[in-house]
Amino acid sequence: MTGSVVFDPLIPWVAIAVLAALALAGVSLALWRGLSGSGYRALAALVLLGALTGPAYQVEDRAPLTDIVVMIEDESASQMLSDRPTQMGGAAEKLASEIAARPNTELRRVTVRDGEGDAGTELMRALSAALAEEPSARVAGIVALSDGRVHDMDSVPDIPAPMHLLMTGRETDWDRRLIVRNAPAFAIIGEAVTLTLRIEDSGAAPVTDGSATLDISVDGGETQSFSVPVGQDIELPVTLPHGGRNVIQFTVPEADGEITDRNNTALIQMNGVRDRLRVLLVSGEPHPGGRTWRNLLKSDSSVDLVHFTILRPPEKQDGVPVGELSLIAFPTRELFLEKIDDFDLIIFDRYKRRGILPAIYLDNVADYVSKGGAVLVAAGPDFAGADSIYRSPLARVLPAEPSARVFEEKYRPLVTDVGGRHPVTADLQDEDTWGSWLRQIDVEPQAGRVLMSGIDDRPLLILDRVGDGRVAMLASDHAWLWSRGYEGGGPQLELLRRLAHWMMKEPELEEEALWAEATGQSMRIIRRTLSEDVGAVTVTRPDGTAREVPLNEVSSGRFEALYDGPEIGLYHLAEGEHEAVIGLGPAAPREFEQTIATADLLEPAIAPLRGGVFRLEDGLPGIRNVREGRPAAGRGWIGLTPRGAYETRDVTQSPLLPAWLVLLLASALIVGGWLREGRR
Repeated sequence: MTGSVVFDPLIPWVAIAVLAALALAGVSLALWRGLSGSGYRALAALVLLGALTGPAYQVEDRAPLTDIVVMIEDESASQMLSDRPTQMGGAAEKLASEIAARPNTELRRVTVRDGEGDAGTELMRALSAALAEEPSARVAGIVALSDGRVHDMDSVPDIPAPMHLLMTGRETDWDRRLIVRNAPAFAIIGEAVTLTLRIEDSGAAPVTDGSATLDISVDGGETQSFSVPVGQDIELPVTLPHGGRNVIQFTVPEADGEITDRNNTALIQMNGVRDRLRVLLVSGEPHPGGRTWRNLLKSDSSVDLVHFTILRPPEKQDGVPVGELSLIAFPTRELFLEKIDDFDLIIFDRYKRRGILPAIYLDNVADYVSKGGAVLVAAGPDFAGADSIYRSPLARVLPAEPSARVFEEKYRPLVTDVGGRHPVTADLQDEDTWGSWLRQIDVEPQAGRVLMSGIDDRPLLILDRVGDGRVAMLASDHAWLWSRGYEGGGPQLELLRRLAHWMMKEPELEEEALWAEATGQSMRIIRRTLSEDVGAVTVTRPDGTAREVPLNEVSSGRFEALYDGPEIGLYHLAEGEHEAVIGLGPAAPREFEQTIATADLLEPAIAPLRGGVFRLEDGLPGIRNVREGRPAAGRGWIGLTPRGAYETRDVTQSPLLPAWLVLLLASALIVGGWLREGRR
């Protein structure tokens, strides 16, 4: 029970002040005039002014509240290293029992784990949430058991009591880590790109010769080892072997005594892209589709086009030698013998044998395909004649043989069942909106797959693999009608782009492919195939364990499955003869960027209220009470500030000047003053 005098004025304090000033002026005038009753009048004014202030005696029934101590236990990934879990677990239980034994004290235990994604240790956000649930007037202290590696110091809350750090780890700890300072997301295939790496020792590292072993592997393949310096930036030139995603793994073997090897590996995923697509377009004679081919290829800034056109049709005989039809001599030998391997794609558009390209040149084109090149044949009526390029050494790589029949009638191209599963023709557009073509060359497929058909389901578009190269045949020279918008047109540009990219072996257009797309620690496994079904994918984790993951068909020719990776690292996928690799998680997890315990990061939160930092390997400090504003830590002890908080259960008030007493005193003093002045 506590008592105090409180005031509850009947009118505003300003009005009371004005009345007091008037009363003082009146009393002063009475004294100046020498009136004998001025004393009585002054006392009467005081009584009335006191009554207006509403004085009362207030008695509160208070119940004392306990002090609250917040203990934060850091269980993030870096706290799981070495013997830190044992250190923290023993200290936390002992500290909890000591605080529980203190009178008038409660303990709030807060556990901190890794943040979402790669956010690291969010200790300050956990502290903010804990303080938001408690009255700040009851918090007597905050004790954090952590290695001090906190990643959200930009979110420090308003701390109402001293904060202390009981630090895990040991002074003899040391660690070696691999740092990737520079790694571009894209690189041009066949051109070297420079990566910047660094191997760095931290903590009480032992004295060595200053070098370490660096192992490098691409797409999980054979490992190459190099000896590199420690503590220096390493400029490493890398050439990507193929298009699409290339997964490069850098590893530094674990050294004796370092506290973890989790930061000794870095995964870099780079996309290989082509600089420019070099295309040789050979047009057999001028025709409406020739300029369409040229315009389509020139519209793509990534295409370098070399175009050769036979300027004179065979039926025109004007006596001009073939070699003199162009302003400059066409460099057939240079293009088809010396520099043919520089081209990524050769297109024969209505070309037929006229003696300009000798048989040895066409034979060289066939060899070019077998060794990895690509040829697209857009067949016209000449393909069905006696001068067809099928009647040349090029026939050994062509997927279809002409029957000498040419159909001159309207028809609409259709995608076959196989074409509906093949990435070149799948989901091109709604076939019902396509315009018609007016000519088709009758061919008999000898190899490959028919993706589009025309008149009476005859083959229209055939794709084939020859050796290491690829060949496509379009059995019509009327694809240009689509680009002219005939009967609504069609997807000629997209079809050509997909054909070119398929022949360039771009991964996204492979009809038989296995790959995965990562999102955090999850991956979407994708298997594309022309078959009706596929087997389960074997997923091999970074630790070497394997698991079978069944796939479900989500669209024609596309099978998928979701898989959550339990750990960060390189995963190997295998289904039949198809293999792929993918890295899950960040290249360098934030929790393992720095692993040596330190108090430097938490110092801005500890210093303002004069808290302390202690290593648990030196023993658990004692606990003392300290007054607010005094040092809260010393040799072997930490301080808590008793708050003295209480809960008010009941309040009673008794007026000091009741109305009847004010009336009696004021009346008596006023009358007394009047009588005093009257006798005089």
